[in-house]
Amino acid sequence: MHDSLTRRLGVLSTLLGLSSLALFTVSVWGFRAGGWPWPKAYDLAGWGAWTAGAGVIVALAALLRWMLSRRGGALVALLGLILSLPIAGLGTVFEIAARTTPPINDISTDIEDPPVFWFTVTPSDYPTLNVEPQLAAYPHVRPLELPLSVDDAFETVRALVEARGWEVLSADPVEGQLEAIARSHIFGFEDEVAIRVTETEVGTRLDMRSRSRLGQIDRGANARRIEAFFTDLKLKTGE
Repeated sequence: MHDSLTRRLGVLSTLLGLSSLALFTVSVWGFRAGGWPWPKAYDLAGWGAWTAGAGVIVALAALLRWMLSRRGGALVALLGLILSLPIAGLGTVFEIAARTTPPINDISTDIEDPPVFWFTVTPSDYPTLNVEPQLAAYPHVRPLELPLSVDDAFETVRALVEARGWEVLSADPVEGQLEAIARSHIFGFEDEVAIRVTETEVGTRLDMRSRSRLGQIDRGANARRIEAFFTDLKLKTGE
């Protein structure tokens, strides 16, 4: 026999989970295909996260009720929990990142002479106000030195950029700089990337700058992009 309260709570959590998935899907579609401004898409995604959080709470309440009564209804509660967890998890990760990373959106491995964007929509210098918070939060974001010639290093960089599917705006081996657009996986937000290759006594030095085109904070995305790119470069070159 089913416990009516457990079942009602389970059905409610399922509806909340389905609603959260629908809200998040519409927000992504609205930005990617519907031409919505990103604050509108973010607001709708935020409502999806809150809805999912409510779904998780209601599902847990239903499961607690089932554990006390042992009268059935657990399956629909589990379904509600499964449907609610993905968006609730994304929202939680998003919020934690916002609270644990500095409110900056422009990161450079060279803070004294950062690469300059020339071919992006809004060329600008690296903000000097970012120096201290970047050094405090991302001390491992540093230049990469490779025992390669400038030409070999530049071609390796270009090949990795293309393998990542980034849109190349400019690739000038004479100047030793490449600029590209990298897009986020879910919303497709465009971030601007500049990579500079310079000759050293033992090979080449690579500097990379990554900044978000939208918003004033990046939740650590640009620093992660630089570190991941340099890690793959070292693997690719056997360093």
